[in-house]
Amino acid sequence: MAVLAHSATADIEGRLGTIALPAHEDLREPENGLVMVRGRVGGDGAPFNLGEATVSRAAVRLSTGEVGFGYTLGRDREKARLIALCDAMVQSAELAGAIETQVVAPLRAAMVERRNRKAVEAAATRVDFYTLVRGEG
Repeated sequence: MAVLAHSATADIEGRLGTIALPAHEDLREPENGLVMVRGRVGGDGAPFNLGEATVSRAAVRLSTGEVGFGYTLGRDREKARLIALCDAMVQSAELAGAIETQVVAPLRAAMVERRNRKAVEAAATRVDFYTLVRGEG
């Protein structure tokens, strides 16, 4: 589900458009809310409340009984609903393969490509301080 959370709403909709969606109902209408973000002093010390983050969530039930939940950072209710729908469809024996091959796998490949491209761009700006000369004669 992390792949869906890191993907754009339009990309998820486009991929789901290639699949015949089953009948479903909203158990929890998509809604926005806040969650507390916690941090730790020095990374592993005492926890503290850093602040709040906006989150959208939804819950969907397929006509066959599978229930899916979707959460995403931000205020994109439609994305939360689509994630919940995908979560429910993955639990269905006849739909799981189609969701994996036609939705999640292509979105995962695009996500890996974006991360690799950013890593290459960041690596191009890397400075190796061990090769610098101090400037003294």
